[in-house]
Amino acid sequence: MSYLQAVKDALGITGTYQDKTLTEWINETVAFLKDAGVAENNITPGIVSRGVADLWNYGSGDGEFSTYFMQRATQLSYK
Repeated sequence: MSYLQAVKDALGITGTYQDKTLTEWINETVAFLKDAGVAENNITPGIVSRGVADLWNYGSGDGEFSTYFMQRATQLSYK
């Protein structure tokens, strides 16, 4: 599934300038969820958008997943 447009919509991002960066953060978020045991059919655009928003820090070095993201990932891993 391509999450790019859903993430852009959720984060209010228009245009294509940031597509490559967003795609990398999307891939990282989806990989994290899969590695955490979340089945692919339980990975929603909402949780991916939350993960991307958490990591999106323009390289300041302090990007990390929020408490909400971690709790939701845990819930989804048990589905």
